[in-house]
Amino acid sequence: MNRVTGKNATVRARVFHAPGEPLADEELRLTEVRDDLVRVRLCASGVCGSDLHVVAGDWTFEGPLVLGHEGAGIVEEVGPAVTDVRPGDHVVLSWFAPCRRCGRCARGEAWLCENTKALENTLPDGTTSFYTLDGAPVPAFLGLGTFAEGTVVPQSAAVPINKDVPFPVAALIGCAVTTGVGAVVNTAGVRLGESAVVIGCGGVGQAVVLGAELAGADPIIAVDLSDERLVLARELGVTHALRGDDPDLVDHVRAITGGGADHAFEAIGGAATIEMLPDLIRRGGQAVIVGMPAEGVRVALDPFDLADGGKRILGCNYGNSVPSVDFPRLARLYASGRLPLDRLVGRKVTPDDVDGALEDLRRAAGLRTIIEYGNREEGA
Repeated sequence: MNRVTGKNATVRARVFHAPGEPLADEELRLTEVRDDLVRVRLCASGVCGSDLHVVAGDWTFEGPLVLGHEGAGIVEEVGPAVTDVRPGDHVVLSWFAPCRRCGRCARGEAWLCENTKALENTLPDGTTSFYTLDGAPVPAFLGLGTFAEGTVVPQSAAVPINKDVPFPVAALIGCAVTTGVGAVVNTAGVRLGESAVVIGCGGVGQAVVLGAELAGADPIIAVDLSDERLVLARELGVTHALRGDDPDLVDHVRAITGGGADHAFEAIGGAATIEMLPDLIRRGGQAVIVGMPAEGVRVALDPFDLADGGKRILGCNYGNSVPSVDFPRLARLYASGRLPLDRLVGRKVTPDDVDGALEDLRRAAGLRTIIEYGNREEGA
């Protein structure tokens, strides 16, 4: 029996309670579908570094909390005010559900929405997507909670895409791909023939590589400590692959680019790699911080070098993307063969191996692990 369907739907979910503890396997009840809410049967979820930050205690969150924020699935039920999706649609979930009404949203800057409740791990009205069987509220990480068989989200967080896109690929569009490709084409605005260096080639970093290739950057330099990830980066289009522990790394980048890259992207969130960014870019170049650091991380930068060299350091939130516009666009680029997102998919696991997938992230091993749920419709 599919427990995600019907009234008073219940789902199996992986719940965070305290840092360092394994995620609990719990049966939870989904909130009722009302107003502009959408109930989604999850089919795939990525396991992201942000989830690891919570489990490791790098970010302060109180349990219980249903983790996961990179998901895709099938719409099961919609509220009476929903106009964007209908039951049966395949959707990618956005972890930053915009209100569509504030000044930032009106200016097309959904990633800076002033009214979203996603960062509070709730629905727009302050209630939660999940409840215990005896009625206690359980928040969903970033308003999604994709480490569950199903969830309830506002319609602005459920973006329909073509049904031909496999669910593991669709899930990655929900976070890693939109963040990485968006960092290149939206945040940095990389132009044809400009040089780029990518520090960190995990899920987001490889998406940055794909974005740089899509934009026509040249040369594209990938930097990582994993030979496996550097091999994939070469296959995805980088012209040079360098070890991050090479003591002459900066000199190599300067030699390859003729004095420094036009663009440098940090996709790790580490203090040492962020501090390295100004040394990797030319005069007038720019560096983009894409990776999310732990709370309290501070870095030392030389302000004279930045001012004298006209260098810029930019923060990147969700690739400066508008999910309702960018998710379908990325899906179309995948379908056309111009964005081989399936190459970013690593291990596929069941929900029982979520803790193992988080351990892979901790060890920086492999590619993006995908949780697959037994929720696919026949033929999907």
